[in-house]
Amino acid sequence: MKCRYCGYEIPEGELICENCGEEVIIVPDYNPLEDMLTAQIKIDGGEVRGYDESIRQNTGRNTGERRNTGRNTGGRQNTGRNTGGRPNTGSTAGRNIRDRQNTGRAGARNTGERRNTRSMQDREALERERRRRQADRKKEMLRKKRRRIVSVLIIIVIAVIVSCIMLYRNSYNGIVNQGYNALKNKEYGMAEGLFFRAAAKNEKKAEAYIGLSKVYLNQGKADEAEKLFASVIEKQPKNVSIYEACIEFFVEAERQMSIPVLLDEASDSVRKKLEDYIIEEPKYNLDDSEVYDDVQQLELSAGENTVYYTTDGTEPGLSSTKYTGPIQLAEGENVVRAIAVDTRGIPSLSVEKTYVVEFPIEDAPAIAPSTGQYESAQKIEIKVPEGYEAYYTMNGEEPTTASTKYTDPIDMPEGETLFKAVLVNSGGRVSGVTTRNYMLDIETES
Repeated sequence: MKCRYCGYEIPEGELICENCGEEVIIVPDYNPLEDMLTAQIKIDGGEVRGYDESIRQNTGRNTGERRNTGRNTGGRQNTGRNTGGRPNTGSTAGRNIRDRQNTGRAGARNTGERRNTRSMQDREALERERRRRQADRKKEMLRKKRRRIVSVLIIIVIAVIVSCIMLYRNSYNGIVNQGYNALKNKEYGMAEGLFFRAAAKNEKKAEAYIGLSKVYLNQGKADEAEKLFASVIEKQPKNVSIYEACIEFFVEAERQMSIPVLLDEASDSVRKKLEDYIIEEPKYNLDDSEVYDDVQQLELSAGENTVYYTTDGTEPGLSSTKYTGPIQLAEGENVVRAIAVDTRGIPSLSVEKTYVVEFPIEDAPAIAPSTGQYESAQKIEIKVPEGYEAYYTMNGEEPTTASTKYTDPIDMPEGETLFKAVLVNSGGRVSGVTTRNYMLDIETES
């Protein structure tokens, strides 16, 4: 069948022209049997009409046939009139015939109306079907359009993601993260190269230097890491983040004693920003400019921090003696060096103080007997006070701690003897020299 509007060949069973969208109108030949069957079930909003209506339709058709018969009867009516013998009968028959004619006309009209109603319902059904198909086509087109849009969007999103990944991998943070992944896998050469690449990309950021220090530490090359930070700080002396990275390295490498030295050499602006890492030095309760004449008790304090100290002149550290109570200063020179360490293990600069303790000393030792000539054997005795030692000579030389140490009374030699002696206290201080001149001449019997 061809469309009467555009001439497009319409497939069998289609009610809408796919080319122009117009409705296909099909007017079938009239068939009473088809009318009867159609009347059995009529779809009209779910309404089902029964068989009675089809009977009425058939009745209408029969009435139309009788109407034609009535016309013939009318001819006989006219014949009756002409005959004149049966006027009443003819009149009655005529009226009956007219009644049947009227009934036939009414049935025909009712049948026509029902036919029109069916035609209108068919058109409405066709229109609904056309609209439904159009709606289905529009929905399908919208679905296809949405699928195309979604596909394009997915491609765009994938492209953006890939671009972002590539940009990130070539960014400073991306390279640093790749370096840490290589470090985690113990690929130290690759990690070192990536961290140096990141540092070249942005030398002011500290993450790459931290990564390099970890690479060196994992290989036992802490000195290399320290040299790296020293060179970077020399180039960027006001970069606080580099200082913080260096401090982190010192803590991890257990080189905390380098932290106060690093900060002591920093500029005031850097020290101000890193004041949390600057630990206050310990305090001494004795003045080191005074000379003390007896034993002293030295006390150290550092608030809530811990104090470590040495008394042998060496640099104190975290393994040095921990301060728990007063330090006794003995006679002589006492060198005390101390540091304060906070709870993070960060130390202060060391403080060194020297204390001198000098006990009062005798002017010179007492020696008996006194200078003179003796004719009998004598014992030379030196009085040694507590806390002292005595040294002497018998040839006139000045006595020192290298001379003969006095322990017991000494036999006086015969002849002339120039005896000299000194006292030396526990601090090594030497007293004045006492000199005795002896002449021993022992007479012999004749």
